[in-house]
Amino acid sequence: MIEDPVLLPTEAVTSLAHYLDRRRGGTALARARSLGPGATIKEISLSGLRGRGGGGFPTGRKWSGLRGEEAGAGDRFVVCNGAEGEPGTFKDRAILRRDPYQVVEGLAVAALAVGARAAYLCVKEKFEVEIAAVSRALTEMAAAGLTGDVPINLVSGPDHYLYGEEKGLLQAIEGDAPLPRLLPPYVHGLFATAPQVGWSAPTQAYGVGPDTIADDGDAEGGGRSNPTLVNNVETLATVTHVLTRGPEWHRSLGTAQSPGAVVVTVVGDVRRPAVAEVEMGRPLGEVIEELSGGVAPGRRIKAVFSGVANGVVRGDQLDTPMSYEGLAAIGSGLGSCGFIVYDDTADMACVAAMFSRFLYVESCGQCPACKYGTGEVTSYLERIVAGLGGEADVETIGRRLETVTDGNRCYLPVEEQLVIGSILREFPGDVAAHLEGRPLAPRPYVMPKIDDLGDGRVVYDRRQHAKQPDWTYAPDPSG
Repeated sequence: MIEDPVLLPTEAVTSLAHYLDRRRGGTALARARSLGPGATIKEISLSGLRGRGGGGFPTGRKWSGLRGEEAGAGDRFVVCNGAEGEPGTFKDRAILRRDPYQVVEGLAVAALAVGARAAYLCVKEKFEVEIAAVSRALTEMAAAGLTGDVPINLVSGPDHYLYGEEKGLLQAIEGDAPLPRLLPPYVHGLFATAPQVGWSAPTQAYGVGPDTIADDGDAEGGGRSNPTLVNNVETLATVTHVLTRGPEWHRSLGTAQSPGAVVVTVVGDVRRPAVAEVEMGRPLGEVIEELSGGVAPGRRIKAVFSGVANGVVRGDQLDTPMSYEGLAAIGSGLGSCGFIVYDDTADMACVAAMFSRFLYVESCGQCPACKYGTGEVTSYLERIVAGLGGEADVETIGRRLETVTDGNRCYLPVEEQLVIGSILREFPGDVAAHLEGRPLAPRPYVMPKIDDLGDGRVVYDRRQHAKQPDWTYAPDPSG
């Protein structure tokens, strides 16, 4: 762990006075104002900061591209994505609980840098602790003039996986269900009036938002694309410290391709579930052991997953550096640094069925290949773990995984390909054992979608197992 954590300070920041006195609060925004937009973006680029939401795209390049969009594209907006829902992940909520002020300041810096007209900070409506913390920070910082020159709006949305997908997130801000639109936010942003090529192209203006945002005379449209920047909670918190401490501070940590520190979550078959700040580049197994105490005595790690968005890491690959390039080299990925650990009692066929069902249920249904494909893969995996499957089922799963991404407008079906495909490839023996009637001893499996984490214990979302593919919930038989 980091000896002097920055993103997760040892003492929670519960007032603006604390933030100003002990965290150098306001320094980043003041420096951005002094530097101006172009030089601010250059500082972020020099730091090597990469997005912490899972994709790892260079933050400075993302900001620069949006800043450079042609003036006729309309207004610009900035969105902070705090709609955390990746299984095994609790980093953004930990950051918002420990110090929401750093996130608000980073959002204000981003708005200044790209010339935004308004900013939005989005969380799930079930995140009551985080909503209270952010509301307090916004109120105090606005009163002190520390939110920049644009309004920052707090948005709470539904508990759906795709609410955390950036195109679905924009739909939710506009008051719709989080169904990902076709075009990315930097092309088709908030309250846009330009048509989206290829589907449901509007013939007039729609969803222009609150009166404080809509332009007079825009009622008939006019092709405003309103490029929108979407950054993760952790990314924006890090922005604050890059501007406060300088890009060289960020470069002094991690590796050349993965500079800095990240907030890591470790759950699953470990002795002490944890979330902590860790320097990039350290061996993954070492990080898991240090944060969580590893697996129970006498057991060994069989598999580690970075959420459900990347290929599996086998137990014999734990010396792999925890970095973008390190995990990519073994066919996995850093993702949002939410690591789900399974020991050698775990049946990977059962894990595959559980993960596939999660993705099937959370698929929105706009892309038939995704919804029907993930559903069919789930059905065959459940047949296999029930002892009813055969080799033909395994072959069918392989074919469906090849086509599940056809026409996709978001990354969810790619996740299905990556995580399920990797399990079948790396643990064929677990699947074969079911086909041959000799599976591993049964044990409970709970989808590791986290509701709360702290003091060495984790609480999973027990409602997830009852969620249906139409996003409703089956009645709880226990009442």
